Amino acid sequence: MLPTDHLMEKLVSLAKRRGFVFQSSEIYGGLGSVWDYGPLGVELKKNIKERWWRSLVHERDDIEGLDAAILMHPKVWEASGHVAGFTDPLVDCKHCKNRFRADDPRIKGTPGEPTAQCPVCGSKGTLTAPRMFNLMFKTFMGPVEEAAAVVYLRPETAQGIYVNFLNVLQSSRQKVPFGIAQIGKAFRNEITPGNFTFRTREFEQMEMQFFVKPGTDQEWFEFWRQERMKWLVGLGIRPAKLRFHQHTKDELAHYAKDAYDIQYEFPFGWQEFEGIHNRTNFDLSRHQEYSGKKLEYLDAATNERFIPYVVETSAGADRTTLVVMADAYHEEDVEGEKRVVLRVHPAIAPLKAAVFPLVNKDGMPDLARRIYDDLRRHFNAFFDDGGSIGRRYRRQDEAGTPFGITVDGQTTQDGTVTVRDRDTLVQVRVAADGLVGYLAERLRG
Repeated sequence: MLPTDHLMEKLVSLAKRRGFVFQSSEIYGGLGSVWDYGPLGVELKKNIKERWWRSLVHERDDIEGLDAAILMHPKVWEASGHVAGFTDPLVDCKHCKNRFRADDPRIKGTPGEPTAQCPVCGSKGTLTAPRMFNLMFKTFMGPVEEAAAVVYLRPETAQGIYVNFLNVLQSSRQKVPFGIAQIGKAFRNEITPGNFTFRTREFEQMEMQFFVKPGTDQEWFEFWRQERMKWLVGLGIRPAKLRFHQHTKDELAHYAKDAYDIQYEFPFGWQEFEGIHNRTNFDLSRHQEYSGKKLEYLDAATNERFIPYVVETSAGADRTTLVVMADAYHEEDVEGEKRVVLRVHPAIAPLKAAVFPLVNKDGMPDLARRIYDDLRRHFNAFFDDGGSIGRRYRRQDEAGTPFGITVDGQTTQDGTVTVRDRDTLVQVRVAADGLVGYLAERLRG
């Protein structure tokens, strides 16, 4: 295995080389901590999102889907506490112009005092006193930039679910307990973004809010905690690299009764990429208070009214994609040569198969093209006739393509092709007209 201190550097290189992730606006020097997903990256991320959606919305009858707008009424963010509380204390160095969180452990001394020392340039007495900085991106709705026109790019997708609680409840004819799921963009003006796509200013969330009767919340909290870990292992992520971290009393958000992070062991340490939270009835209570609209649920069986508690599962789509890539990256020696392979679960691999004519003569290219055209009606496939067959295999190993299909001389005689397995390197002969069924059976899961 590759030394962990080099893994991220190797992964960033592969991501650009194979078209997973590019630096945003790269030809202009790039935009800090903003990333674009290339042809393979967008497929991988889409496959993860679709698998998440299918498991929660399509395979269950107690969760509904939603796609709320990014721009919301500014009072939403007052009710949620983001306007008042979504802030970080920051300090600036007047000498080198760098900015830091006031609690940055590298700062020597107390910011704002003569003895405080800058962690970058080492200057003393140049750090300003802490100032509060709101993490929400602010913009204006309408033609005039005035205070009355201020709106925010949402810092999370959850609030769009809460304000639509009654709309979804009534239109879907659901009963508590039930959930609302959403995948969408969110924006945070992070002070210290970094580690590739792990912490960015624009990101995508996969969130599900499950509304339950008070008193049953911890039971549902434990249920969803186990379900989410099971789902992640089903993505092919190694269980040994995953763990739960329960929030201490000091870490718990003011609205939370209990919370767990699911962490992955990145090269830069154990880091959270999904959370399960018991948010009590804080959110619906606040929106009821600020909007003046009743957000209670009437239990028809008991004639009891209550504001539901919420059990939240919140995952970063970008972070989950990074976890999948980091966990799948392997380097190994094969017959004296280094092989880089992305062992992505076949069900979420960007490309399912690649088709190669062994040589560009004897009718092989035309036959290979017909096989490719047939496959891509069923799977995302790739055709490659450039370079040696070994080099073509290596390119697809890096792309995470689980199956390589080679059309050779025997194909022209008996209609069979060679199918090479990405992980085991085992090659078998399969009838070309049976390829779709052969691959479909191995791509399930």
